[in-house]
Amino acid sequence: MILAYIGLGANLGDAQATVLQAASELSQTPGVSQLKLSKLYRTAPIDAGGPHYINAVAAIQTNLTAQALLAVLQNIEHGHGRLRPYRNAPRTLDLDLLLYGSSTIDQADLTVPHPRMHQRAFVLKPLSDLAADLQLPQGSLKDLLAACSDQAIERLPD
Repeated sequence: MILAYIGLGANLGDAQATVLQAASELSQTPGVSQLKLSKLYRTAPIDAGGPHYINAVAAIQTNLTAQALLAVLQNIEHGHGRLRPYRNAPRTLDLDLLLYGSSTIDQADLTVPHPRMHQRAFVLKPLSDLAADLQLPQGSLKDLLAACSDQAIERLPD
């Protein structure tokens, strides 16, 4: 089994319900087990307009290949009406494969570790809920979060 981390986000419709439903759907996927979901956070869009996002990160154990897991994530997005009209468009649901074990993947449709996660508080803060001591290629979560301190992030109540 591989430990993988998935970023979840939405800013259209009932974003909080959508993120929670997507986590539930992911947990019920054959080949996925032991899903742990971070706290939920509200964040302003980066490099885009639109409503605030609801974000979280899920840790899973999986025996799916990275490509098969990506297909599952895209299928869940599609089921929630995800459209891709332009870069950084508002989203009914966004699921990103952040980390897949210790693998480095550089393919046309998949890059792991996620190429911008180290610059995004909306990924780093929920990731730190699940793995506070995690080291990314760019540094520790603590140091990377400090570098993103100008990005507002609000933890939602439980």
